Amino acid sequence: MTEEITVTLPKLGESIHSATIVQWFKKEGESVDLDEPLLEVSTDKVNSEIPSPAAGVVKRILALPEQELQVGAPLLILERRAAGEARAGFPHPALFEQKGSGQKEELRGFFSPALLRMAKESGVEMEELERVPRSGGDGRVTKRDLEAYLAARAGSDGSQRIPLSPLRKAIAENLMRSYTQIPHAALVSLVDLTNILEFIHEKKELFFQKEGCKLTVTSFVIHALARTLRDYPLLNASLEGQTLVVKRSVNLGVAVSVEDGLLVPVIKKCQEKTIPEIARALRDLSSRAREGKLLLEEVKEGTITFSNFGMSGMTLGLPIIRYPEAAILGMGGIEKRVVVLDNDRTAIRSLVHLSLSFDHRVVDGMYASHFLSALKKDLEHPSFYGLC
Repeated sequence: MTEEITVTLPKLGESIHSATIVQWFKKEGESVDLDEPLLEVSTDKVNSEIPSPAAGVVKRILALPEQELQVGAPLLILERRAAGEARAGFPHPALFEQKGSGQKEELRGFFSPALLRMAKESGVEMEELERVPRSGGDGRVTKRDLEAYLAARAGSDGSQRIPLSPLRKAIAENLMRSYTQIPHAALVSLVDLTNILEFIHEKKELFFQKEGCKLTVTSFVIHALARTLRDYPLLNASLEGQTLVVKRSVNLGVAVSVEDGLLVPVIKKCQEKTIPEIARALRDLSSRAREGKLLLEEVKEGTITFSNFGMSGMTLGLPIIRYPEAAILGMGGIEKRVVVLDNDRTAIRSLVHLSLSFDHRVVDGMYASHFLSALKKDLEHPSFYGLC
């Protein structure tokens, strides 16, 4: 005996309320096994596969690629062939509900597949499509309705309208929330990395043979940042209403540039890691971020962020804090400069700007200054014990 169920978009995380369809793995009429991936969706954090809650046949697909849906929205109608095959522990009420034959067409809304394809090709998203004036029977949008809307929207200057990708939408929303809700302040320090760079130049080949990854300045800066936060814990915190929540672990997010924006994988319990462990974590996380293979738990629970915009040739920048964190550290490009030493002699040294953006509600400028000074001291007088 068969029964029809409607598979809906499940909740993918505490702070995730919507997702965008990337691709379908199944077509209408194809069989699917229990737990077999049905489709891939994208959130503001990572891509995820949605498994089938039961074995059966895909009877009807209700959403298109690049369509953004809210949690609980219908994805497809599945014809389940045997009762009781749903995966144990799967949240049935949130994922599917029984549908009678009289409700099937209602799930498809007022848009035909041909119209949805035309809207997709024209860069019209579902939210905008719902605002198109309707002339069809039963309040449907016709092809002529959409064509008229597109002609009116195009304007006379020939401007190109490019819909934001799901990642860029998420970045825009998060940055707006951070910049409008967090009062930013910033400090900049010029740090001498000559000793670290000389050590890297001398030991890089031995380190690679021993650890299987490159030894970089970023590993030293992240290690020093995590250690310095032990004495300045208020920067490893978040403000929740009128309560400051100081985090026990330093879960350090590292900004990684990808094709359409930035992803921020998190090195968990960074304060407990050695420089080689940090170097391996950086190699692994950044590589999988660019390949789109990060897991959802690897982009969650960050407490402070590091951004190395110096890799793109920039000398100085003031990064925006990731909501709801209290601080972010930015690093510019390393430059060789002639400097005057303590004995009034001159020397060529390798210098870098470190910029700290912080939530002024959480700490004042003096606290942040002491933190940045301590970080500078740690980096200018590093310990190489046990590295190579």
